[in-house]
Amino acid sequence: MSTCETCGPNLPTSCDCEYYADDLAALVEALDLKDAIHVGHSTGGGEVTRYIGRQGSKRVAKAVLISAVPPLLLKTEANPNGLPIEFIDQLRAGVLADRNQFMTDFRIPFFGFNRPGAKVSQGLLDSFLFQSMLASLPATYECIKAFAQTDFTDERTIHARSLPHRRDAPDDDVRQLRS
Repeated sequence: MSTCETCGPNLPTSCDCEYYADDLAALVEALDLKDAIHVGHSTGGGEVTRYIGRQGSKRVAKAVLISAVPPLLLKTEANPNGLPIEFIDQLRAGVLADRNQFMTDFRIPFFGFNRPGAKVSQGLLDSFLFQSMLASLPATYECIKAFAQTDFTDERTIHARSLPHRRDAPDDDVRQLRS
């Protein structure tokens, strides 16, 4: 289940990375998981790091972050290379105007399928669109704030071995959407 789906149709008072991490903690506790391997992609990477930052690693064997959100995506005084709030606002406006069309268009650069020589998987594109439509409109809208405006810099102190994956490369398609 994606982090944007966890808020479900009845949006809680807060649908942010703290909520996602607390939701994950409740699931781990309910299932009494020990030595679990947590895998997070995109916003889910933020969820995993926030979970470990809040709960510690006593129930975590490993954490795998795949193309996870950076410590801070939004442009701020402390992060001058981040995305401007106007770009984030355009994403939100696109979701509000026509969520289905927004997700249809967004899935191409999200997976890098607009790059020369990319092998497009129609099944993956269809799956992304289907999963995107499972999340409620308010949760999808709030998810943009969660991945774009949450500051994960405190979680950088989590001790882990990592294999870096650069999503901030000059040809990063999601970042190029702002152009």
